[in-house]
Amino acid sequence: MMSCHRFLLRLPSILASTKPLINRSTFRSFASPSARFSRLSQFDSPISPARFKQARLYSTLPPDGGDQENDGNDGEDDNDGKDDGNNGTNALAASTADFVSASDSADAGNASPLVFQEQVNAIRNQMMAETPERVMVVPIHKRPFFPNMFSPIVVDDAIFKRTVLEWVNQHGPNNASIGIVLARDDAAAKVTDLAQLYPVGILSTVYDTGHQKYLLALGFYRIRLVSIDRQYSVSGRLVARIARVQDEEYDEFDVQIRAQSAEILESIRELEKALADASQPRSTPLGQMQGTPQHAAELADIGAAICLADKEKLQAVIECTDIKERQLKTIYLLKAEIEAMRIQAKIRNSVEESISKSHRKFMLNEQLKMIKKELGIDKDEKSTVIDKFKEALKGKTVPPDAQKVIDDELAKLSTLEPQSSEYNVTRNYLDWLTVLPWGVHAKENFDIEHATKVLDEDHYGLKDIKERILEFIAVGALKQGLQGKILCFVGPPGVGKTSIGKSIARALNREFYRFSVGGLSDVAEIKGHRRTYIGAMPGKLIQALKLVKVSNPVILIDEIDKLGHGYQGDPASALLEVLDPAQNSSFNDHYLDVPVDLSKVLFVCTANVKDTIPGPLLDRMELINLSGYILEEKLNIAKRYLIPRAQEDSGLKAEQVVLADSVVRTLIRSYAREAGVRSLQKLIERIFRKAAFQVVKDKSQHVEVTDDVLNKFVGKPIFTSDRYFETTPPGVVMGLAWTAMGGATLYVETIVDKIGQKADLRCTGQMGDVMKESTDIAYSYAKAFLPQVARSNRFFKKASVHMHIPEGATPKDGPSAGVTMVTALLSLALNKPIRQNLAMTGELTLTGVVLPIGGVKEKTIAAQRSGVKYIMFPKENKRDFDELDDNIKEGLEPFFAASYKDVYDVAFSEPTEASVSKDPVATEKPTMKHKQKAGKSQNSDLVSKKRTKSDKRQRKPEGQEQ
Repeated sequence: MMSCHRFLLRLPSILASTKPLINRSTFRSFASPSARFSRLSQFDSPISPARFKQARLYSTLPPDGGDQENDGNDGEDDNDGKDDGNNGTNALAASTADFVSASDSADAGNASPLVFQEQVNAIRNQMMAETPERVMVVPIHKRPFFPNMFSPIVVDDAIFKRTVLEWVNQHGPNNASIGIVLARDDAAAKVTDLAQLYPVGILSTVYDTGHQKYLLALGFYRIRLVSIDRQYSVSGRLVARIARVQDEEYDEFDVQIRAQSAEILESIRELEKALADASQPRSTPLGQMQGTPQHAAELADIGAAICLADKEKLQAVIECTDIKERQLKTIYLLKAEIEAMRIQAKIRNSVEESISKSHRKFMLNEQLKMIKKELGIDKDEKSTVIDKFKEALKGKTVPPDAQKVIDDELAKLSTLEPQSSEYNVTRNYLDWLTVLPWGVHAKENFDIEHATKVLDEDHYGLKDIKERILEFIAVGALKQGLQGKILCFVGPPGVGKTSIGKSIARALNREFYRFSVGGLSDVAEIKGHRRTYIGAMPGKLIQALKLVKVSNPVILIDEIDKLGHGYQGDPASALLEVLDPAQNSSFNDHYLDVPVDLSKVLFVCTANVKDTIPGPLLDRMELINLSGYILEEKLNIAKRYLIPRAQEDSGLKAEQVVLADSVVRTLIRSYAREAGVRSLQKLIERIFRKAAFQVVKDKSQHVEVTDDVLNKFVGKPIFTSDRYFETTPPGVVMGLAWTAMGGATLYVETIVDKIGQKADLRCTGQMGDVMKESTDIAYSYAKAFLPQVARSNRFFKKASVHMHIPEGATPKDGPSAGVTMVTALLSLALNKPIRQNLAMTGELTLTGVVLPIGGVKEKTIAAQRSGVKYIMFPKENKRDFDELDDNIKEGLEPFFAASYKDVYDVAFSEPTEASVSKDPVATEKPTMKHKQKAGKSQNSDLVSKKRTKSDKRQRKPEGQEQ
């Protein structure tokens, strides 16, 4: 904004061509701030309207103007340095100094400012006497022009500016012929219609400033635009017919008007004081007035003119003719302006106070440092840091290579200035080098009894896992150290892999650190960043050593089977150095760039499946498989760990909730069948939360959870049975599968799709590539094996078979369903169901050899859970089955097959209750839970086919050929 003082200094040169109005010496005297405010100081008490008018003309300033001599930002806008659209700018004030220096010796102020006042009053009285019929419209933006203002306005278009000046010259410079009106749209470049303007503006006259963008305007009173005068609206000018807007009559001695006038005066004074306190003086023409002026209408205009409000609110003051309402609007604007200044002052004071405190503290600290240095009491910051690093190395056995690097970096640090960027980089590097536990080891505990106690406290069951861990600790006791071994626990989620790692650390009295590499794709997380990068830091392993403060912790690398691979490197390859006992004694982190011995660290890894672990990485680890828990194991885990923990977390006492064993068994059978116990834990926690709610809500002292009310706590059962068939019909066989969640039963269903046409096999059930190959092998072997048991059976020569594995939304893969598929195909071909309650698994070759499979324990648990009596395994898996605990094998009769002939003898040797028909297409409908009509649809296609007489003569009752 342009300050009032600068504008008044510039104004004589602007009006040089208007000699009838004013001469330079007159305005130079008037431009003096002391002269200006001395005129205002005459109004000590209620003044007459004439005296008020006399003071108003030369004291009213641009609405956003303000003296800025002391703001340290000469020539710039108070707000943001931008042109506000219609007021004074930096460009107008730029030539002020030139004008002042040129006029110091000329016209030294012989004339009084009242000369200028009298000349302006003459023009004003002439304008008051008669209103012109038409005016040329000059649109302005951002904020309106007020009556009795003497201020520059912006005219960006040079052609339009010439047009305005030509219009003024035609009507005489002392005649008001311009209507200054606020445009509705600030972005509009040109105004061609009255609809683009507000209806009320100010009758004015303008003078050329000599500047290409500005005109000096002198406003008089309000006018209303009536219509466009087409006769004169030519050559890029908009001429409108006007009508004068008269204020409504009012009594200047009305109590409300006088009170509101006094409030406006007081607000102006308060605003002026707030601006002065903020060192942002803004021209307030009544700032030194005292008393209550009686010309209330013009006072309201003056108060609104000095406010920095929205243009709509200012225009509302222009358009208001009710003096009382106009005064209220002005008061609201002034109060808002004052409040904004108060908030600004509060913020400024807070910032200044904060800066002052910080500066004072900084100066005192610097003085204190100098005093201590002179007295020899304390060293400077650099010496203190170096001493701290040397102190951190005491009691540590630093390798020679690392010690040399540390010494070099300390020498380098002593030559650097604390303000340099290299100083902080070197300091951080030394911080990492000195904080590592070089040669610091925790005392290990190889007591087998202590380890057994810890493992039994933390885990129930897992007998084989505990034995393997105790063997591992026993070897460490004999060798007095556990080096060169990396353990990897593989098992489904929720079986306790991570907690076993914690138990090992507690049994050995070692520190424990865990980090997950699931989804990790940045090799820098393992090997660290180069120090050349901003924000570089070591990898996770060095961070672990810093945290545990010993060189022999137990570090658990979780989810190693889910390592990512991206453009930032391959973390699996980086882990090869970490997990290789022959290399990790000199592990090189990119950040430290010195060898670090990780051979004393016991690494424990966890994975859900081993298939996704890279081969070279898998070769460096010793795998320990953790299978799922059976019902009895889950029951004991719930009683020992899950229920007490849930009770403690819910804030309940033992006697307030009774959870019977039968309820836990129901939860395990019908709600939580996965291999681990996480789902069981969530269900138990839900029960205790609901029980806590009942205790608090109903003031109950005892909540008993039984099977009858279990649905209210955990909802309806999720699992009813793994068995789809009470009695398996021909063509249906139960298989056993391994999944990441444990073991599961898997049915193979076959039906006759078509008869008499091309014989083939169609498969569904979202099978993987390996399983699809198994179906091809099974189909080929079944066609070759069928003549051995039913010589005259031509089923596979004329029947199109459809094979399906239920739960089609679940992907399935693997070769272990080979014997199951062959058995299902033969059962369909012979139209004979297999032995009931039999489940089987095994990979089959084209020659009928049954190959071993994995997951014997998981599959045995799945068979026991499904209630089968007989299970069929490959003969080479007999050793695995014999090693299982008795409670897992309880109630199961195993069979072991070396070839498919052994499978066939078991599956079809025992007669079943289902009838065996001579016609393979006619059989008793099976009883099924989820597909009641499967058997019916399987045979109806065959019955409906017409057979030739020769077919009937050749056909024999295959079901009886065994």
